[in-house]
Amino acid sequence: MDKPIIYLISDSLGETAEKVIKAALLQFVNGQEYEIVRSPYVEDKAKIKQVLIKAAEDRGIVGYTLVSPDLRQYVKRKAAEMDLEAIDIIGPMLEAMERLFQKKPRMEAGLGHQLDEAYFKRVEAIEFAVKYDDGRDPRGIEQADIVLVGVSRTSKTPLSQYLALKSLKVANVPVVPEVDPPEELFRVDPSKCFGLKISPEKLNGIRKERLRALGLKEDANYAAPKRIHEELEYFEQIVERLRCPVIDVSNKAVEETANIILLLRMSSQPE
Repeated sequence: MDKPIIYLISDSLGETAEKVIKAALLQFVNGQEYEIVRSPYVEDKAKIKQVLIKAAEDRGIVGYTLVSPDLRQYVKRKAAEMDLEAIDIIGPMLEAMERLFQKKPRMEAGLGHQLDEAYFKRVEAIEFAVKYDDGRDPRGIEQADIVLVGVSRTSKTPLSQYLALKSLKVANVPVVPEVDPPEELFRVDPSKCFGLKISPEKLNGIRKERLRALGLKEDANYAAPKRIHEELEYFEQIVERLRCPVIDVSNKAVEETANIILLLRMSSQPE
C-alpha cells in the first residue's frame, strides 16, 4: 500500500486538526508511514474544492476544522459526491455546545491562536522583568511599559513579576546614594515611572529581618536608621526630578500596589 495521505483543511493554522489526526494515527502507524498536508486559512469554497479533488486523486482522507456551518456543510456534501472520507473535527462539538449554552458560537476563526499569542506575550514580559531586574541593564528602561524606582526592599522585584503576569514589560531601578541613576531613567515618559515610597520604621524592620535571614548582624549599616534616612532622602530627590507618581508601599501588599499602578497608568493614557 502507498503511504496514506491525510489532508487537513482549517480556517486558522490547522494545529487543532493536526493534533487530533496525529493522536488517532498513533493507534495505527508510526510517523514514517503517513503524510499530512495542511491547508490553513481556508475561507472559501473554491479552495476547499481544490483540496478535496486532490485528496480524492490520492485516495486520502480529509480532516477539517471550520467554524462556518456553511463551509462545513459544503465539505460534507462535496466529499460525499466524491466518495471521499471527510471528518468534521470541530463541528459536532460546536453544535453540542450551542445546545448546552443556548446561544450561537462567535464564528471567529483562530481564537485559539490568539490565546497562544497572549500566552507568549506574558512569557516575554516575565523574561523581560528578569533580564532588567534591579537595574542590571539600563537599556531596558526605554523599552519598558513600566519603570519602578525605589530603595532596596521596597518589593520592586516581586511587583515587577506580578505586573509581568499582566503582560507588561517592567524594569526596576534601585536608588542608592553612592550611585547616580542611569541617564535613560530621565529620558523616559514620567507617566511610565512609579516611585515606591516606604516609611523609615517599616524599612528598618524589613531590612533587619532580611539580615537575620542571611545570618548577618542586625546592626549592620544596611539597616541602620541613619543610613535608611539618607537613602530615603536621596529617593525623594530622584522622584522629584523625575516628576513621576509616588506610591507609599509601607503597608501595602504587592497586589494592592500593582492595582494602583494599573489604575494610574490607565488614567494617564490618552483616550
